[in-house]
Amino acid sequence: MGSPPPQHRSGVFAFVKEAISGTRQDFTEGSLSRAIALLAIPMVLEMSMESLFGVVDAYFVNRVGKDAVATVVLTESVLILIFGVAIGLSISTTAFVARRMGEKNPEGAAHAAAQAIWLGVIVAVVTGIIGAWNAPRILRLMGASETIIQSGSGFTTLMLGGSVTIFLLFLLNAVFRGAGDASMALRSLIVANCINIALNPCLILGLGPFPELGVLGSAVATNIGRGTGVLYQLYSLVSGKGRLRVQKHHWQWDPALAWRMLRNSFSAMIQVQIGMASWNGMVRIMAMFGSEALAGYGLAVRTIVVAILPAFGMSNAVATLVGQNLGAGKPERAEKSIWITGFYNMIFLGFTALAFVTIPERIIGLYQPDPAIIPYGAACLRIVGYGYLLYAWGLVTVQAFNGAGDTRTPTMVNLFVYWVLQIPLAYLLAVKAGFGPNGLFWAITIAQCSLAMIGVVLVRRGRWKTVRI
Repeated sequence: MGSPPPQHRSGVFAFVKEAISGTRQDFTEGSLSRAIALLAIPMVLEMSMESLFGVVDAYFVNRVGKDAVATVVLTESVLILIFGVAIGLSISTTAFVARRMGEKNPEGAAHAAAQAIWLGVIVAVVTGIIGAWNAPRILRLMGASETIIQSGSGFTTLMLGGSVTIFLLFLLNAVFRGAGDASMALRSLIVANCINIALNPCLILGLGPFPELGVLGSAVATNIGRGTGVLYQLYSLVSGKGRLRVQKHHWQWDPALAWRMLRNSFSAMIQVQIGMASWNGMVRIMAMFGSEALAGYGLAVRTIVVAILPAFGMSNAVATLVGQNLGAGKPERAEKSIWITGFYNMIFLGFTALAFVTIPERIIGLYQPDPAIIPYGAACLRIVGYGYLLYAWGLVTVQAFNGAGDTRTPTMVNLFVYWVLQIPLAYLLAVKAGFGPNGLFWAITIAQCSLAMIGVVLVRRGRWKTVRI
């Protein structure tokens, strides 16, 4: 077929460069396909950058020893709860900022951004103090041995005490996404990751002039990296170099607005926690079938999370488009953005599903696990992949409701799909009906398809278009 013409290649490169470096596109006017791509490209990369923190930390901590790895795993299980609160606040923040930007009210957007930051700092300080003060107790509660507590409590103390960097990184990126400045959110995570990658081996292993801190070095590097990313975000926000500028008068505490944002985020926090907690329920059922089945399931889930990051990025794009277009008084354009984004998401997850269904053994084999583990992981990828064409719509519709400020609807949908349907069905099929692990995998597929169908029906009903925030 040959290579594309030079003019076409330069046009593609110019578009990608615009998406990554920043665009002044008005997302309430013009081509929706172009708007989706301009938002999705940096958001997809942003999701990859966020996951890179855990990958880098795990790689270098593995060189310290099994107690260090256990410390990280136990601490991250607690941090997941903090992440859930931060993500809930972020969902609300994106909705408020996007709505004000769509109304062509940058003053209101800046004021909402400042209130979100205040809320994040308050919640982070409280959780940080409680977490850092009780780090050894938390590790003991999670089942850590005394050896792990003695060697790893410093890591846990610093990670929980430094949770303000997690909150602010999430919240500030939510501000930029709501403003339509997704490239700024990406650049801040690139800065944070570069510093984390550079400092991790130095502080963990004691390279050059750096002290050898072991697993504690990972916490120091991560917090310095995230903290630098936050400073970069704040500089951009107060300097006005992006789409939004927060000035001195915007920082005045507004209890009424802060309460509205917090109230809206309560449902979003519960929504996130429902999904995270359901994972524990599924793991508990899978554990009934032995360590090999559990390990295979774990490898499959890790693969799935990485593989669908672009789908999450596109879903985040629709939240910005829905929020801004509702603010601009264009509900039909907001709905149209859902259908177009869902179609693109379906194409992407269709290719992902093709790989999962046709070569799952090869994919799981990349981890080089025990041969007895591969069949379980491969079966999970294959069966879950069958539902991906529909699941693409589930991801998009959930984020569309969140972007509209209707966090209650996806919370109720998630509660039904994951706890009323998925977990009982997994137990029924896997244990009672005797299908074993495959029964659990089919329960996941059925739940994902149900999420999509319910989401599409609720989008068509259109009640989300009338939400006021």
